[in-house]
Formats: sequence, structure tokens, C-alpha cells
Amino acid sequence: MFQDLITFALLPSFGPWELAVIGMVSLLIFGNRLPSVMRSLGKSVVEFKKGMNSIEEELDEAGKPDANAKKAETGADV
Repeated sequence: MFQDLITFALLPSFGPWELAVIGMVSLLIFGNRLPSVMRSLGKSVVEFKKGMNSIEEELDEAGKPDANAKKAETGADV
């Protein structure tokens, strides 16, 4: 485990010029496909957020007491 951390710590950090060069090279390589890649990335983020919202709603509903369960406990007709 520590060997991985030491290896990662010894990697050089990239400055602004290096990042600019990497960005230019990636534009040259992926330039024609970049819009479709970004579109699919945006769609996947939206789907992820929808999934997270549905999970939160399920958890909220699971935490709330059910009205039918209360009526059944008191013996009232549903």
C-alpha cells in the first residue's frame, strides 16, 4: 500500500504549459468526436442524478410511517 503512495508522490506535477500541450494534443486526436463524447457524458451525468434522486425518495418514503399501517394498528377500516 505504501509503495503505491510513494510511486504516486514521485510523479511530477503538471504546470499550466504542460496541461495546455496535453489539451492541444487531445483536441487533435479526439477533435471530431469531442462533441459526441461530451454529449454522452452530459447524458450520463443527468441519468446519475435521476438515479440518486430516486434513491433519496425511496429512503425518505421508507423512513416515513405508513398511513395504512397506523390504521391497521388501531383497527380502523382502510
